[in-house]
Amino acid sequence: MKSKDFMDKDVFALDEKIGKIKEIDVDANEWKVIHLEVELDKAVAESVLGAKKGGVHNMLNLSALEKGTGMWMDNGLHLKVAKDKLHMYLSPVVKT
Repeated sequence: MKSKDFMDKDVFALDEKIGKIKEIDVDANEWKVIHLEVELDKAVAESVLGAKKGGVHNMLNLSALEKGTGMWMDNGLHLKVAKDKLHMYLSPVVKT
């Protein structure tokens, strides 16, 4: 897949839509993808992070996709991670 094929695709946690992919974060030294920047839906941002606004961007660590815990399907990225465990894989976006 090309990077543009990922942009604005939906992300699901156990079949519940949680947001959209906005960016791909690459480690330039290792030449590998390390995070996906996800714009979280307002309800998810509030329930998972306590944020009171929509459009919250967080970095999804690719460990959420290791060993069969994530799958790409026609409608987007499906994580086998419960919404209440999602915080373990998210971190704020850091602009450099």
